[in-house]
Amino acid sequence: MQKNLDLKIDRILNNSNCKDFILADAKDADMAFGIAAPGQSPEYHGQEGRFRTLAEYRSLIRQIIEQKKADIVLMSASTNEILTIEERLFDNSPVTPAARANDTTDVHVITGACYLDFPAKPFGTATIDHIQCGKLECTPQERTIGANLGLYSVTYNNDPELDLQTLDTFRNFRLEAEKKGFRYFLEVFNPNKKDAVAPDKLGQFINDHIVRDLAGVTKAGRPLFLKVVYQGPKFMQQLASYDPDLIPGILGGSSGTTYDAFKLLAEAKKYGARVALYGRKINNSEHQLAFVSFLRLIADDEISPEEAVKAYHAVLQKLQIAPYRPLKEDLQLTNTAVSYGGNRDFVFIGQDTSEKSSVKKNNDEPDYSKMTPRQKIDMNKKRWDDILG
Repeated sequence: MQKNLDLKIDRILNNSNCKDFILADAKDADMAFGIAAPGQSPEYHGQEGRFRTLAEYRSLIRQIIEQKKADIVLMSASTNEILTIEERLFDNSPVTPAARANDTTDVHVITGACYLDFPAKPFGTATIDHIQCGKLECTPQERTIGANLGLYSVTYNNDPELDLQTLDTFRNFRLEAEKKGFRYFLEVFNPNKKDAVAPDKLGQFINDHIVRDLAGVTKAGRPLFLKVVYQGPKFMQQLASYDPDLIPGILGGSSGTTYDAFKLLAEAKKYGARVALYGRKINNSEHQLAFVSFLRLIADDEISPEEAVKAYHAVLQKLQIAPYRPLKEDLQLTNTAVSYGGNRDFVFIGQDTSEKSSVKKNNDEPDYSKMTPRQKIDMNKKRWDDILG
């Protein structure tokens, strides 16, 4: 089945004015957080909460796949083996499976460990073959039975020896991926070494690394798109305008308020981002399917972030789910951490920087550009009323 990701990538590359936006649910937390990876369970025993089990986590992933609002679902290689290779959940789905292809040490969030205090070093648990077919060596025919898209992550710390090691490992991965026909997208984290780069030079440091490091890479070895920290309008516009064949995307970081998540997507898109990969923001939401639905509406310019927060709360009320925060608090912007450790760098989202979009709709769709905020909220609430009964 043709995938939404491939259709959108093709349109974005061939028409810089198209409105397509790629949304990914990053469900690869088990490659980072250990027992806590699946997130807090909504079930409480006495006054103590508990974490979801891995089985419960995978059940949520199945629901996201079935919903078909996300264009990509990113998983660990072990979850990819079960859902993609064994259960074949993506065979007749427009959603693309992907797996984390490496796990640098700055994502090793282990209770009691101090790994996050040291500069990141390259490391990879999974192999391309295990992602593609679930075993050490794939035959050519077997390379399509699993995921054929991976996330590859790099962290530059302004350290010549460490950064050279990172570049060497990245080159080796690219060469192997090209030989095996494996596609990837490139995640570039902010430095995790304290004071590695002056704050006012960080955005330029990241952008310069990206374009320099890819200048010697031909199309056969280039990433499908980028995943970076949103450094603000200036650096997103700079990256988006530099090379039309380089598709920039953002990572979500830690949870924050609902408005943090919705506003970040809208603002990043306004300044040139074409992809958003949200992990903790989705996984820690009150209702993941509703949350993703509103991310989709924002990504498609059908509703503003402010309207989406209000409508999301209306859905929670319909479902009789208590929100984590009152609506007034959930409409506030906070500075959300973007490191896996949760305490290194922050995304700063500007106040009221998004503009209302006027998007022409097909005849069978409502024209959101002509609707009042109240009408948009009522329309989206009705959608959920129809779904939930």
